Amino acid sequence: MNRRIALFIFLTLWACSPDYSPKPTGYFYIHIDDHKYRLFSDCPQFEFNISTQVEVDKLTDFKTWTPNVKFDNKTVYQQWFNLIYPSLGAQLYCDYLPISSKNFAQISEECRKFAYLHVKKANAILTRNYANPEMRVYGLVYEIKGDVASPVQFVLTDSVKHFFRGALYFDNVSSQDSIAPVAEYIKEDIEMLIESFKWKK
Repeated sequence: MNRRIALFIFLTLWACSPDYSPKPTGYFYIHIDDHKYRLFSDCPQFEFNISTQVEVDKLTDFKTWTPNVKFDNKTVYQQWFNLIYPSLGAQLYCDYLPISSKNFAQISEECRKFAYLHVKKANAILTRNYANPEMRVYGLVYEIKGDVASPVQFVLTDSVKHFFRGALYFDNVSSQDSIAPVAEYIKEDIEMLIESFKWKK
């Protein structure tokens, strides 16, 4: 009888022993809807398709201009707006400005520097060219790998008089893995934006 009691106690203690094996990091489940798009044509200079999940935050009226930095001693005026994903905690910061042959190179360089501000935390910065000669839309996409606040930035231009820039930011970034599914989802929306982009003038 004593042997049975001893065996029972041993098996009970052995079965309840703590398991110290490491567990993978868990993240909250995020429900992501299928991609659906609508035309965004509020600005008189351009139009493109955006997700139906997006809310447009117009920081400036598209009929007015906000003065920005000076290029070649001339004040450059911009239009600012955000494409917000309320349920995903992300937003695409967008701005448009008119350009000329005199300031095009300088403005392009400023955008490149802005993307490379993340180089200290980035594992890599991948660049990809985009060209749609029929629509006079040419661009450059920066994909920034690592635990960075802005994993995707891009510029679109006709190289003559139009310049458009977008930068994706998340409200909270704990790690690249935590935002990976949402980032990949929004990257598809950015691809749609770029591929559907048209200048109106």
